[in-house]
Amino acid sequence: MNPLAMTITAIAMSLISAASLYAASTHCRWPSWKRHGARGNAIGAVLAIAALALWIARLGVGAGLCAMLGTWMLAMMALPYLAWRTVPAGHGGTH
Repeated sequence: MNPLAMTITAIAMSLISAASLYAASTHCRWPSWKRHGARGNAIGAVLAIAALALWIARLGVGAGLCAMLGTWMLAMMALPYLAWRTVPAGHGGTH
């Protein structure tokens, strides 16, 4: 696989994995995402493992692990903030 394509695929898989895990969370503020429960956890875990494998294949074990965790945690931190900014007050909260 082309190195650029491998990197883009690894980034996309990391981001989609984080989004799936956020959708399965009880803290998800987007009402249309809340119904994904256990399926979101399973998809998120599988995509995280696949993204980690791609990152390791592309960069090696140490750098691949750091790149995967970096992109994954960036998305994990950005999704709740984006939800907070896009959902009007009183809609889709955790209460």
